[in-house]
Amino acid sequence: MGYLRVRNVGKAYKRYPGKWARLTEWVTGRERHEKHWVLRDISFEVAPGEAVGIVGINGAGKSTLLKIITGTAQPTTGSVEIGGRVAALLELGMGFHPDFTGRQNVYMGAQINGLFTGQISELMPEIEDFAEIGDYIDQPLRTYSSGMQMRLAFSVATAIRPDILIVDEALSVGDAYFQHKSFDRIRRFGEQGTTLLIVSHDKNAIQSICNRAILLKAGVIAKEGEPEEVMDYYNALLAAHQSQIVQQTISVEQKVKTDSGTYEAQVTKVKIFDAKGQIIEVVPVGAWVTVQITVIINRDIDGLVLGFGIKDRLGQMVFGTNTFHTKQRIEEAKRGEIYLFGVSFYANLGVGSFSIHCSLVRNESHVEKNYHWIDCAKVFEVVNVDKPLFVGCAWNDMQFKIKRVSDARAIMMED
Repeated sequence: MGYLRVRNVGKAYKRYPGKWARLTEWVTGRERHEKHWVLRDISFEVAPGEAVGIVGINGAGKSTLLKIITGTAQPTTGSVEIGGRVAALLELGMGFHPDFTGRQNVYMGAQINGLFTGQISELMPEIEDFAEIGDYIDQPLRTYSSGMQMRLAFSVATAIRPDILIVDEALSVGDAYFQHKSFDRIRRFGEQGTTLLIVSHDKNAIQSICNRAILLKAGVIAKEGEPEEVMDYYNALLAAHQSQIVQQTISVEQKVKTDSGTYEAQVTKVKIFDAKGQIIEVVPVGAWVTVQITVIINRDIDGLVLGFGIKDRLGQMVFGTNTFHTKQRIEEAKRGEIYLFGVSFYANLGVGSFSIHCSLVRNESHVEKNYHWIDCAKVFEVVNVDKPLFVGCAWNDMQFKIKRVSDARAIMMED
């Protein structure tokens, strides 16, 4: 079983004021540089079998941290303790040579991961089968697309289940089919006890795979906790250039509610009504409902768009859109005005807990202008009252047709 302990890790690079400063420092022994810290006081533990996601904007220090953990870079301060065999997929095709064939690169890459030639030969059919690159396995790597390189690199790194698997953004270059295939393998490894550390901007991947998430900001840990809580906070920080307020509170349902924005426009109430106009907290599967959202304008604004979505209990968006895409943008809104938005739909959802997301923005996205953004604005339960038993996070009215055929020849003629 693999474990990981990171203790007070910091990383600084020397920054010299001029091209001769480095030589002067070397000759005189007097320090002529300043230290540029890209990581400071990073501490966390990953228990055996736990999956932890690391997120943050570009330049936050994610890749540097992974390089220190895997030993390809040394920390300036602190230490890293690792127990178990580690497989790392940090940079696409790291350790591969473009002039060698895929098969030759498999042998080199697997040997770097600690496997012997005989083991690699035994595993080669499985590696080829998982990578699904066909005859390209015997072609030079330089003829591969980035997606093919990723397929081969991931297949080699995971040929034997590691105690610790570390994955950077490399999986993001793959096609959707192989991403699903890769994450299925990662999930199975987790069930078998592999410790996972993954860096990704993919919110769904972090929330569906990880037990915990860590948000890095400017080289320090800005947030650590449940994946949904951390990812909602991270999403709010993407619009931090607007001098907005970001806060998180615990709702009465014990859910973390992320609330951010400039509050030039503000959501004040969210209510759910049934088809008869009655306020409800519990929604039957497939029922017609209307969500009413009350918005007050606190300052004159030159554009208003309502975003609306339904999230499942893991915080993953089941469906959502906004009034920019439905071509219902309000061009001007004046201070003191109040708007009632009604969003009506059939609650074709599975049984369980769901939450409503609301956002008020100027145009398509909150990154340009975020007036108000609320995750877990309203939590509600979905129950099955009159539908056949089913599983999943969504309901669909499936119709089964069954026909008994006594003449086998008739079936053959249909085929």
